[in-house]
Amino acid sequence: MSFLSYLINGISLGSVYAIIALGYTMVYGIARMLNFAHGDIIMVGGFVIFTMVSTLGLPPLAGVLVAVIACTVLGVVIERVAYKPLRGASSLAVLITAIGVSYLLQNVALLIFGSNARQFTSVVNVPSLKLAGGALSISGVTMVTIISCIVIMVVLTTFINKTKVGQAMLAVSEDTGAATLMGINVNSTIAITFAIGSALAAVAGALLCSAYPSLTPYTGSMPGIKAFVAAVFGGIGSIPGAFIGGVLLGVIENLSKAYISSQLSDAIVFAVLIVVLLVRPTGILGKKITEKV
Repeated sequence: MSFLSYLINGISLGSVYAIIALGYTMVYGIARMLNFAHGDIIMVGGFVIFTMVSTLGLPPLAGVLVAVIACTVLGVVIERVAYKPLRGASSLAVLITAIGVSYLLQNVALLIFGSNARQFTSVVNVPSLKLAGGALSISGVTMVTIISCIVIMVVLTTFINKTKVGQAMLAVSEDTGAATLMGINVNSTIAITFAIGSALAAVAGALLCSAYPSLTPYTGSMPGIKAFVAAVFGGIGSIPGAFIGGVLLGVIENLSKAYISSQLSDAIVFAVLIVVLLVRPTGILGKKITEKV
């Protein structure tokens, strides 16, 4: 039963990585840029929920809703102020800007909340599920996290494939110039992409901090890096790839902690990524991009 418990907890952790990775993969797939400040938006969402629930006494669901709205607005503002002026710049300039935005968010959080860890109150109030006569217990946070990830992936896939805005996103991801000629507002489409990714980061922050109830200005850094790894692992630009990559990453990390070494688990995760990329450079579900000359 211990193996099943580790496996389920790994899937739960991987589901959080998958939700974060969806934001990375959408922004890269449509805007062709890596938003390394994405992990810190998770931290912002966590602090908004902490302030709303622990300080102002709002119900947890209301706190999550406020965090989603705040992170959505923040994502759009970051895109307009930091990334839009660099739309035609080199990838290196955009990357350096993204790192700068990441440090900016961390230091603003340090100024406001300080460096001491805050005890996060779980926003999930679901009883544990006991199976096999109580030998296997699945926490409410674990169940809600896994179900939320599946629902988000299905809704996002349907949105991309079935709505007009989703079709515009697909057109922009294929060819920005052609999409502009067809009357698609590229700037608005990219802004919507950032808004969706940032809203998902707020949800991921709520679930992550509910499972690991310690909140600091650096809370989103490592999960953000691992979610990026998950996106690359599954094939960056692919929504199902982000889901598969996130879940696999969480399972590998949790089983490594349980059966090999908790200190080496992160190294094992990155080693597996290197092996996968050596065998399949585009990731599990990634596609080769043919550039026209």
